[in-house]
Amino acid sequence: MHGRKKTMSIYTLGCKVNQYESEAVSSLFEQNGYEIVSFDQNSDIYIINTCTVTNLSDRKSRQAIRKAKKTNPDSIVAVMGCYAQTSSEDVLKIPGVNLVIGTKDRNRILEYVDRLEAGECKINAVDNIMTSRSFEELKVSTYKERTRAYLKIQEGCSQFCSYCIIPYARGPIRSRKPQDVIEEVRELSRHGFTEIVLTGIHLASYGRDLKDTDLLDIIQKLNGIEGIQRIRLGSIEPTTITEEFVRVAAGMPKLCPHYHLSLQSGCDNTLKAMNRKYTSEEYSKSAALLKKYIPDAAITTDIMVGFPGETEEDFKKSLEFAEKIGFSKIHVFKYSPRKGTPAAGAANQIAPEIKEARSEKMLALSERLEEQYLNKFIGREMEVLYEQELHDKKGYIEGLTKNYIRVGAQGGQEITGKIVNTKLKKVSGNLFEGNILW
Repeated sequence: MHGRKKTMSIYTLGCKVNQYESEAVSSLFEQNGYEIVSFDQNSDIYIINTCTVTNLSDRKSRQAIRKAKKTNPDSIVAVMGCYAQTSSEDVLKIPGVNLVIGTKDRNRILEYVDRLEAGECKINAVDNIMTSRSFEELKVSTYKERTRAYLKIQEGCSQFCSYCIIPYARGPIRSRKPQDVIEEVRELSRHGFTEIVLTGIHLASYGRDLKDTDLLDIIQKLNGIEGIQRIRLGSIEPTTITEEFVRVAAGMPKLCPHYHLSLQSGCDNTLKAMNRKYTSEEYSKSAALLKKYIPDAAITTDIMVGFPGETEEDFKKSLEFAEKIGFSKIHVFKYSPRKGTPAAGAANQIAPEIKEARSEKMLALSERLEEQYLNKFIGREMEVLYEQELHDKKGYIEGLTKNYIRVGAQGGQEITGKIVNTKLKKVSGNLFEGNILW
């Protein structure tokens, strides 16, 4: 490393929270004189930020670890994130891994790297996450050119859905102090960001561990920050959507009318077996409130097919329920058993070919509903935040409306980062062709 700048590379799997944490860890290294390089380049340090939602994400994490060591056998390989947290001993046994750090104490990563450079071979820094009670401040302080910033305001989950390993990987709920959130958003505004996306492991529970604040309260505070023109929410629970929430939300022009309300199943039997905390009827009321107060709102969701014990009749109910709600998009997941969760040991697991057939039916419904939703906006004028050049169309730039419709329009770099009135013309796939109105 003599005289040259040390290099660090990070590979991120999984959710928006992981992406935020990777940016924050990259910032730490950058502030300490490291050059950040891409993951397929030769690097002194590789960090793999893992996900453990499915067996596939575990496998992808292991593949990334092997790839790093192959690219530079002399590198230090650090593994952090959810898979590292729940399976630290297994991860440490993977050839080439030097450091396992889990989902806390990421701000001490440089200290561990120094110890490894001083001659230590392996460090397991994973601690019992279930005893954590405070939000770990990890700030993104170096900004790449972006128009939209992700902001993690909440950590942990106490829902314990029967299929999910995440409460064991992330620990109990912890919320970021409102003042720290406000300060970071002001900083993002100073750096020219116009849209912020609030994320968390269980965003709906923001503030439950603090006094006198909740999700609606923090949104209202951020709504007043100058320069920020859009506030977008990550995934929230349907129980968040009360009449008061929607009435206040409808009166905040900066809050994007895009609600990702996690459903998982439209069948009450399955919801109960999943240990979800609402019924299909309650979910339906939340969706109806959104449509009443915010008619153009995009309501997207996650639906799992093939949960243990899901009969053909249960699946049919789920399919019919999804159609009745009229989602603008459905993210479809096939149930994947996670060791250590109650559902993994349940009887009547569903055969892979049945899961596949159900997944295809649900995806076909999603496509049909998305098309119906998008068609409503043909000929409308909408505000679009343009973000980047359209990869497959030279001279075109793409961006998003507030309700998360993708729009491509003729234009150059000069409109990147700008919110511009655009007339939506025809739609092909899920991309609108737009006419910029200056």
